[in-house]
Amino acid sequence: MQTVKYIQIHSLLARYTHGDVAICCIIRAVTGLFVFIPAANTWAGADFAIIMRWTHRIVAIPFIVIPLLAFIFSFKGARHLFGQNIFGKWYEDDYIFAAKFLPYLFMPKKIHMPPQYEVKGAQRIADGVLVFACIFIAISGMVMWLNNGLLPEGVWAVNFSQTTVLTAKLVHDVCFLIIAVVGLAHIYLGAGIFQPYRGTANLMWGDGKVSEPDAAYHWGYWAGEELASGKNVTAIEKGK
Repeated sequence: MQTVKYIQIHSLLARYTHGDVAICCIIRAVTGLFVFIPAANTWAGADFAIIMRWTHRIVAIPFIVIPLLAFIFSFKGARHLFGQNIFGKWYEDDYIFAAKFLPYLFMPKKIHMPPQYEVKGAQRIADGVLVFACIFIAISGMVMWLNNGLLPEGVWAVNFSQTTVLTAKLVHDVCFLIIAVVGLAHIYLGAGIFQPYRGTANLMWGDGKVSEPDAAYHWGYWAGEELASGKNVTAIEKGK
């Protein structure tokens, strides 16, 4: 038997919230095409287009509500996300990692990446862009939804000015494009399609644990701190 140490990197709440946002983003991206591309309405038919439009709105509810509940019930986690992960201090190795990341994507076996903390330097930028794009797409979407009425036939509508609605549409479209581009890159890395990140999908879609070797490879500084404290570390025996 071989004993392998695992470090808990993501909590159940973090994984559940991430899963909710990820699934909602995919559904909203598909259904949003019927709003973003008017020709799709003609191609699919009026009835189907209406279903897609209302699905787009309804899915916005868990997209907004679940992260808000997570923020309320785990303010400490939310503070950690913004205060340390996104706006945390950058160290010298963070800048080196960010500078080497693009060539690393094409030559992972030839480029040595420096050790990192819990969130890598380049990842902070991507995560920050995604988080704020999601916030602004939610706000702008609610403005447009309220302007048309929360229910069909304009029920519970709020009459916003034309400038406000047009600004909301522009913000919504720009955020959609940002989420689509950065989201695809996130999937490429997070789902383990990129070979050095193989198996990392388990961090958000599994039990949230990372093995000691993988942790040392991806987050050397953070892994050392966690192993030294032993607080979030479990040892599992596995057969050879």
